[in-house]
Amino acid sequence: MIRVTPRISLDPREIEISFVRASGPGGQNVNKVSTAVQLRFDVRRSQAFSDDVRARLEKLAGSRLTLDGVLVMTAQQHRSQERNRQDAIDRLVALIQTAAVAPKPRRATRPTLGSKKRRLESKTKRSGVKSMRSRPGME
Repeated sequence: MIRVTPRISLDPREIEISFVRASGPGGQNVNKVSTAVQLRFDVRRSQAFSDDVRARLEKLAGSRLTLDGVLVMTAQQHRSQERNRQDAIDRLVALIQTAAVAPKPRRATRPTLGSKKRRLESKTKRSGVKSMRSRPGME
């Protein structure tokens, strides 16, 4: 089991890992060896977390989430399969940890009397500056 938080653990069987060829520089090694890792995790079918965590995870995943609800991550930063594999798993765990934290509810507040007065004074001052720029009237 992969420990994400004290309450959330992932079953390694839910994570599908495949190796693909990495793009970018690397000489002939890039043409011969499949070192990049493509990690697939089915968010909607996983029983590891609750519905609210699942909803936050889907929102955080953004374009990495397919229409079927599968999270696809690619790791190709390192030259070895094992390091890329560990990097992809670490990034998945970090994403789930972020989704596991519930956002703090916003408390509605009103502007203070002092802030209202300061805002109106700055508006009056600005208005005075702009009026001084205009041409004198025909009075």
